Amino acid sequence: MSNNIQLHKDDLPDDLNLGNRIAVDGEFMGLNVRRDPLCLIQISSGNLDAHIVQFDRKNYKAPNLSKILSDEKISKIFHYGRADLAHIRYYLKTETKNILDTKIASKLARSYSDNHSLKILIKEFLNIDISKQFQSSDFGGELTPAQIKYCANDVIYLHKIHQELENILERENRMELYKNCLKFLKTRVDLDLALFKDDIWSH
Repeated sequence: MSNNIQLHKDDLPDDLNLGNRIAVDGEFMGLNVRRDPLCLIQISSGNLDAHIVQFDRKNYKAPNLSKILSDEKISKIFHYGRADLAHIRYYLKTETKNILDTKIASKLARSYSDNHSLKILIKEFLNIDISKQFQSSDFGGELTPAQIKYCANDVIYLHKIHQELENILERENRMELYKNCLKFLKTRVDLDLALFKDDIWSH
């Protein structure tokens, strides 16, 4: 395993300093929060590093990770954070604060495209092709090197992507709209956890 990719059991180390803007992603056994448990959380400081936390699913005690996620002074960049935030709240009993989201930003900034996947964003802004082969794989047991690399790829590029998307949002005068969408994200997660899956704004 690369020195820049660290696998931690149960929680982050006590003395880990990741700075005031981190990228965050989660892996679960599926998208049904109540049925499909949270298996991993991976975090990057933006320096091509990844810290992957593999939980003890009997208790989900991760005080160091929970403290970082709930710290309003640390911004957290997700890609489609809706699913991650629901699992984090349900299993870690933690309210994640100060959220950014590259998928929401992409849908507002990149109106010239109908594809807002992480793979596409990495290719467009960094000209790097990543494999999504292990997107649908079993993260509940022992992790293979390929799975660990996949998890790292999901966070190590998010800082750069978010900066590029912010530049477009500023240029196109859509930044305020983006910020207002982020404010609604907590409510959207509340609706998900209350089992309101449909668009309540639809006719």
